[in-house]
Amino acid sequence: MEEPPAGSATIRSLPEDFQVDEELGFIPSGKGEHVLLRVRKREANTPWVARELARIGGVRTSDVGFAGLKDRRAVTTQWFTVPARSKTAADWLGLCGEGYEVIEAQAHHRKLPRGALSGNRFRIVLRNFKGDRQLFERRIASVRVEGVPNYFGPQRFGYNLSNLSILEDGRSPRAQELSFVLSAARSLIFNAVLAARVKDGSWHSLIPGERANLDGTNSLFAVDALNENITARLASLDIHPTGPMWGLGKSVIFGEVAELEEFISLQHIILRELIASAAVDASRRPLRIAVRDLSFQWYADFKVCELCFSLRAGSFATSVLREFLIPEGSQGEDDHA
Repeated sequence: MEEPPAGSATIRSLPEDFQVDEELGFIPSGKGEHVLLRVRKREANTPWVARELARIGGVRTSDVGFAGLKDRRAVTTQWFTVPARSKTAADWLGLCGEGYEVIEAQAHHRKLPRGALSGNRFRIVLRNFKGDRQLFERRIASVRVEGVPNYFGPQRFGYNLSNLSILEDGRSPRAQELSFVLSAARSLIFNAVLAARVKDGSWHSLIPGERANLDGTNSLFAVDALNENITARLASLDIHPTGPMWGLGKSVIFGEVAELEEFISLQHIILRELIASAAVDASRRPLRIAVRDLSFQWYADFKVCELCFSLRAGSFATSVLREFLIPEGSQGEDDHA
């Protein structure tokens, strides 16, 4: 974005100021050896709720499935599965504990895997807005048309980059730390590439030699040349340029984009070597998010604004907010799935 932030506002003054609802990417089967639970939680993190469900269901925590992480400092609804060994769907409905309640339960044929949702719906209340309201509203109009850069949010890197501080200490990550370190390392390289393309204005453009992403899916296709169809699909937010989730494997891009990504990744050679040593496969992530159903409402003499929007799975609400303003207060643990 060319314009500066429109101002600042406080987020998460109350858990109710940050509401997230998971949207499943499938229809529950209605039968099977698992129970699919829709759980409303307030000030409770996802792993803790999973452990509670495992305890109540008499199963191992690893038997409980969930699609993604959701914030603790928020009110969220998300889906879990629990093996139907001791409780049926009817037994689960209405069960509650500290900070959570089961509000829907259906039989299902398998454990819920990570990422098995189409997206998330957000309702975010911004308080104590200070800034240029007209600029704020212009930015919203621009985001509706262009989307926003798909940065990984600060949650991915831990407090004060703690997920990467292990490398600064000169020691190898322990087994339980490795997944967090690898995730942060790959995310940092991706963000660096995206920042370079934001700087040169190509984050919402396609360049011959790269791979395009079909909106809302993980489908990729090669862009050998630009044409009217590609340009129209790009403008309608149907397809997006992509950046690297660094790892092993044959490069699927060439030309200008490949040179840029190689140049930037070499500035993070320690992270590249760590990723290579873990034998992580390379993949691609869209550089842009389409922000769907974006609406806003002002209250309290334009000091409070309620934002509502939907994002595809794996994207961060904080990456949307940063295009409007400077958020103050807690950034949360994880606001995506």
